[in-house]
Amino acid sequence: MLKYSLGKGLETRYTKLGYAGNTEPQFIIPSCELPIKLSTKVQVVSALFTLSGTVDSLIFKKVFLLENVLFGCIAIRESAKVGDQAQRRVMKGVDDLDFFIGDEAIDKPTYATKWPIRHGIVEDWDLMERFMEQVIFKYLRAEPEDHYFLMTEPPLNTPENREYLAEIMFESFNIPGLYIAVQAVLALAASWTSRQVGERTLTGIVIDSGDGVTHVIPVAEGYVIGSCIKHIPIAGRDITYFIQQLLREREVGIPPEQSLETAKAIKEKYCYICPDIVKEFAKYDADPRKWIKQYTGINAINKTKFVIDVGYERFLGPEIFFHPEFANPDFMESISDVVDEVIQNCPIDVRRPLYKGLRLLP
Repeated sequence: MLKYSLGKGLETRYTKLGYAGNTEPQFIIPSCELPIKLSTKVQVVSALFTLSGTVDSLIFKKVFLLENVLFGCIAIRESAKVGDQAQRRVMKGVDDLDFFIGDEAIDKPTYATKWPIRHGIVEDWDLMERFMEQVIFKYLRAEPEDHYFLMTEPPLNTPENREYLAEIMFESFNIPGLYIAVQAVLALAASWTSRQVGERTLTGIVIDSGDGVTHVIPVAEGYVIGSCIKHIPIAGRDITYFIQQLLREREVGIPPEQSLETAKAIKEKYCYICPDIVKEFAKYDADPRKWIKQYTGINAINKTKFVIDVGYERFLGPEIFFHPEFANPDFMESISDVVDEVIQNCPIDVRRPLYKGLRLLP
């Protein structure tokens, strides 16, 4: 009798859940905006689906995906004051199940909002276990004893984190099997669907850009070269802040309390990377009606509409990856220079295939 496999994906902004065989997650749960690294991508979800069928088509008949063992916020009730760590005591009994995650956690002002992980380090494994409990039983509606779990981990994840995670999954949820994969390897596997069988490889450079940090990860024959991994302090959040700054300088009439939210929406809806920034300026100046977009928002206070023109911000935002001095004067090395440096630090026999295999995790 075959057992099915389960999993879920977690990210700085979103937790993504899905089954093997599908092209996209079934659930996308917003996570709180935190300075933690959770790089879960739809591309990696697809890679897990691809890899699961490759590893063992009998065991991994259906795979539920767990990406990155790093979690967002959870809202709980406490008997002590919020912030009083010495006196903190989570209520037992029925009240122990009184907690929320995702959007529900954000919308519960009378609950204490907690974050199991900060800066990539798990600070509260009890809360993490409760987060996983609700994801498995409420969202996935699955019995963990009947499913295998396939999970991913971020680059340079500590053995202690891996051990604690396995302990929770086996002892608390009594799962029959667990596989923890490196997300960079799965990103390379995601490219298999667009390649001939003879061209499929697990060697390449993966650029993993999350909300707070961007990693450049070399992978050779399915193994991460950990000593050559580099990160840069430019990521999605910096793009949002830079667009926010550009909009403020133009004084386009955005409510101050909504400027960050508006910048984030513009980034996700209109931004793109241009091949030549000088030519891009000329293109916008020559035909502004073609390239300038309009963003419409609602004032949260008086409920009136506001409309702003989105022009140069569309390509100047992502340009900070190639000109980081635009946003961070303390960091001057572009992403292309970092990639070249990472490859040059790798063993000479893998440099050519690394240059050939470049994959992005947006």
